[in-house]
Amino acid sequence: MALADHANYRFRILKDIFQALVAPPVLVSLCHGTFNLRFGWWSIPVYLLAIPLAAIIRVQYSDFVQAREARRLGARPIPRVVGKWPGNIDVMLKLKKGLASQYIYEPFLDLFEEYQCTTLNTRFLWVDNIITMDQEHSKCVLATGFGHFWRGTAQRERLENFLGDGIFNRDDEKWKYHRSLARPFFTRNRISDFELFEKYAGRTITVLSNLSSRDEPCNIQDLFARFTIDAASDFLFGENLDTLSKKLPVPSTGCQSDRGSTTDDSWGTFAQAFEAVQRIITMRGRTGFIWPVFELFDDKTAPHVDIIKRWLDPLVKQTLDRKALAQKTGIRSPMEEKTFLEHLADSTEDAGMIRDQLLNVLLAARDTTACLLTYVTYFMTLYPSIAAKMRREVLDVCGDKVPTHEEIRKLKYVKAVIDETLRLYPPVPLNSRQTRPHPCTLPLPDRTYPTESQQPLYLPKSTTIWYSSLLTQRNKELWGPDADEFDPERWIDPKRLARFTSNPMMFTPFSAGPRNCIGQNYAYNEASFFLVRLLQRFDTFTLATDAQPPSSLPPAEWKLGRGRQRVETIYPDAAMTLFIKGGLWIRMKNAHSH
Repeated sequence: MALADHANYRFRILKDIFQALVAPPVLVSLCHGTFNLRFGWWSIPVYLLAIPLAAIIRVQYSDFVQAREARRLGARPIPRVVGKWPGNIDVMLKLKKGLASQYIYEPFLDLFEEYQCTTLNTRFLWVDNIITMDQEHSKCVLATGFGHFWRGTAQRERLENFLGDGIFNRDDEKWKYHRSLARPFFTRNRISDFELFEKYAGRTITVLSNLSSRDEPCNIQDLFARFTIDAASDFLFGENLDTLSKKLPVPSTGCQSDRGSTTDDSWGTFAQAFEAVQRIITMRGRTGFIWPVFELFDDKTAPHVDIIKRWLDPLVKQTLDRKALAQKTGIRSPMEEKTFLEHLADSTEDAGMIRDQLLNVLLAARDTTACLLTYVTYFMTLYPSIAAKMRREVLDVCGDKVPTHEEIRKLKYVKAVIDETLRLYPPVPLNSRQTRPHPCTLPLPDRTYPTESQQPLYLPKSTTIWYSSLLTQRNKELWGPDADEFDPERWIDPKRLARFTSNPMMFTPFSAGPRNCIGQNYAYNEASFFLVRLLQRFDTFTLATDAQPPSSLPPAEWKLGRGRQRVETIYPDAAMTLFIKGGLWIRMKNAHSH
């Protein structure tokens, strides 16, 4: 258990290297001595040939075992990618390059179309690695076959230094323990949540009003990240990080961070560290199981994680100190008055565990809602008529007052816009699970592509499977021929909505099954509340293309592509969460100023 909880990627890759490169020649040498074999001048070639020969034997034996297990389970193998180079190295390099330069996940779509299926085994370097956009297979991984899958050792290796002992990086009893601690804070609708939203929405609107009065552009993606992290920090540990008062990024043709959040103050340093560590972890995933080879002597996440810890550790220490003081004085606060951080401190004295759990929840609270608000605003710039319809509904239902929980529930069109945005741009567009240390099967694929057999698909033990909610939620077979179009009416028209209500697993922006997002209601409430306050103040939203970094503009060839890339005016990108490359720079006009 200790090894599983504290994955040592260096130990694992050194063991793999030893088995692949050292063990075969050593075995030949032992045979040479034991049986008194005479190789003469052939000794060196024999030792070297032992390496590929052992690899071939291992692969062949693995294939034999898998075929036998598949027959026992009445299943067939998942279709494999077949490259021109050994180990599909050519496909791996092409895919990695494509994911970094093409429209989001377009290289995955190319592979699915080439092999006429929705689930594929890329088999890079002879290691099974599954990718899927199949709704039935995602459903199995997340819900109906939940017991056969876990986060697994591969993800723990990639994330350990960043998310450590937190809810997103643990399985089984540890995960259940973390979830039971967090659930009470996210499953109830608290009046205080709306008070908190109003506090930070007001500060954000003030920033926007000041910029609007000077006709200056704003990187709304960066501002939303500040709004969500300030609200989340108050909600989670009762302290305002006050990032909304810090220096804002300015338009620049120079070097920008991925999300256009570059500032030279302490908050800028934290934000860049937060983004950098996510980018590194994403590249680890794209490199596959061999990524530790490139970090044998230098954990690339370490300096960024150190910056993040320097922000969070003092907060954890203050809370533990207050707990110790309360125990001395015998004064205890009731549960409903405690912050999430205080609740964590009540359950453990382990500062590292508290920080890890706090960081996990902070990541979700900041990035996911900020992503949602960013893309909703992007669509309001593209479709002014939709923004106008949202504003009319807001004014009809809420007037110019602070919205109540009951009024938020009446905003059917605003909710439709939010859901349609989540469909096209889910904040976590790609995720993974690993089969447990025993083989299992996936059900029959959906009808997107023809299948040769009615047998389920065989999944080997300890195999990573990547599933994309973004591709599933744009699948024309599930959503109709207009799946790539932004159309909130699909969530209102009963006939069109029936597609989803009869098959709810085709829309999973907050995941599904036992590990679904416990902060879903909090995110909907926060996003809806903010949009109400935004639309009460502003009625015109336009892209500030003059402020957008040139390197982040969509390539000209996208106009000749397919689907949404033909109409994009921004560059969607993803690390652990979705974002807009270079930021979303816009100008707003106050509804009462013209």
